[in-house]
Formats: sequence, C-alpha cells, structure tokens
Amino acid sequence: MKEEIFDVVDSNDVVIDQKPRSQVHRMKLNHRAVHVLVYNVAGQVFLQKRSMLKDCFPGAWDSSSSGHLDSGEDYDACAIRELREELGVHPAPPLRRLFKIDACPETGHEFVWVYNCRHEGPFQLQASEIERGAWFEGEVLDKWVQDHPGEFAPSFVLIWQKLQEQSGEDGDP
Repeated sequence: MKEEIFDVVDSNDVVIDQKPRSQVHRMKLNHRAVHVLVYNVAGQVFLQKRSMLKDCFPGAWDSSSSGHLDSGEDYDACAIRELREELGVHPAPPLRRLFKIDACPETGHEFVWVYNCRHEGPFQLQASEIERGAWFEGEVLDKWVQDHPGEFAPSFVLIWQKLQEQSGEDGDP
C-alpha cells in the first residue's frame, strides 16, 4: 500500500511542502486533520474506540470520525470523506464547523477543524480504523474525560474541553 502524502503547513496553516505520513509524524511537522462529532436526536455523542492497529493512540477513545487531509484536500471535503470511510455515513454537505484548533503537541502537530452533524446510525465501522463505537451522554463524558483522560486520544480531550468552554451544552448541534 502506498504511503499517504500530507501537506506540511507553517504556523499560519499555509502549505509549504508535501511529505509522506511517516516523515511528517516522525519529524513532528505541522499538518492538517479533521474531527467530526456525530450526535443523535437524544443529544448523545457517538465515540469510536481506535483500533489496536493504529500507529497513534491505539485503543484510545476518540471523536466519532477523524482523519488527516490528503495533500491538496480541503477540510470540508476531508470531513465528509472520513465520515463515509470510517462510519459509512453520507452526510449532505456542508457539515457544521464548530471551531479550529491550532497545531500543538496535544493534536499531534495538526491544525484541526472540528465539525458536528446529526445521525442516528447504524454505522458501518471501518475495522482497520475502529475497534468499536458507542453513544454517550455529555455528562458521562465530562466525568470520564476529567477522571481518566489517558483513556482518550489527547486531541479528543482538548476538543471536549473546548466544547465545554464554548457551549456549556456538550457541543450539541
């Protein structure tokens, strides 16, 4: 399988180069990603438990769907692609953009756009990416993230904290 090529970006999220995924991660270069939070009508959020085959944070709980932008891809297109690939969901674009997080160690040096949408499932989970998934109440996640942050991908902890600061309502769409 051919290695993915990512756009390398500067501190202002401007493309300055392209490099293979392994080099970008090894060299801790700034690059781009998306995270999508899927909510049901009851206000619960669907989280995925990352596959043990993942190179970063295997077995950690994470956003409903997330992934790197391919070289030349824009954030919105990537969010739709990741929902389709990881969950089998075909949302009507555009998704709702919530906020952007600057590249930092917690995000793995990724600039991250965070989105949300509504979907009731069922989902077709991509086995190579996701071990399993489940719906969670916001209050349950608040306590879980606070008491056991190591059970989550660091980027999700940052996203969840920012959602709580911004909305106080669990980021519900």
